[in-house]
This record gives sequence, C-alpha cells and structure tokens, in this order.
Amino acid sequence: MSGDGNAADQGPAHRTVEIGMAIAMGLFAILVIYGAWIAGVGWGFEGPKAGFFPFIIGVILLGATAINLRNGLQTSDTKVFAEWSQLKQVWAVTWPIAVFIALVPYIGIYVASVLLIAFFMMWISSYGPVRFAIIAISVPLITFLVFERWFLVALPKGPLEAMLGY
Repeated sequence: MSGDGNAADQGPAHRTVEIGMAIAMGLFAILVIYGAWIAGVGWGFEGPKAGFFPFIIGVILLGATAINLRNGLQTSDTKVFAEWSQLKQVWAVTWPIAVFIALVPYIGIYVASVLLIAFFMMWISSYGPVRFAIIAISVPLITFLVFERWFLVALPKGPLEAMLGY
C-alpha cells in the first residue's frame, strides 16, 4: 500500500473483506454441518457414522467463523485490505489457475499442467519457446513418473493418457 491517499487506487475496506469472508465461511460451515447431519452424526454399531467427523469439523469451522466475524466487526473501516492494483495482480495469477482446475477433469492433470506452465512461462518470463517447451513438458513428465510409476498414486488422466495406455 502506497499510503499516498490516492482515492483512485484505494481498495476494499479491511472490515468489509473480513465480514464477507466470515459470512462465506459461515455458510460453508452450515453446509458441512447439514451434509454431515444427513449422513448421520451418531455412533453406530461399528463406530462413528459417516457424518460424525465432518460434523465436528463443521462445528469447529462455524465457531472459528464466529470469532472471525466478531473480530471483523471490531476492525476499523478506514483500513484498506488491498489496493485495486494489488488485487488485479492477484487476479492475474488466479484466473489461469482456475482455468487449470476446470480443465483437469477433461484433459487430465498432466496435459493441463503443460498448458499452465507454458502459459505462465510465455506470459511472465522472457525465455524463448524452446526453453519453456522443454520445461513445460518435462515437469509434468517427471511428476507422472514420480506419482504414477514410483509411488503408484493415480492422478486424474485425460484422453491423451488413455491413448497412451494409462
């Protein structure tokens, strides 16, 4: 934050962000509690029912949210959470990751990783296409070898991996 008082670059108030996040997390906690209640929160013949532990997590999350809401209500409304220029920088990194996450179920994590790494290397760095192609392909390939071959942990795959027999 520059602190120069430029109103054009001011951002959302810290208090507004705190209260907004507390409300969002509170709604999420209520959703978790409701889902756990539907699944059963009691103790069955074999032990805890399916919703027992999620219910406890939801209650803890709701309690923490109440504390955050109280703290947010006590926060000064004059403090700026972040300037709009800073939030634009965060958004510039967030939207490609959101696209990556959306693509994983359709093209697999490895191909999506190639695209994400290539995009960031072309956009942010000054490396040539040969260098970013090598890195964008080798990092997911190494990840594939480590997880799929050595640790035997299956990660989401897409049509390319299916064509290759994986």
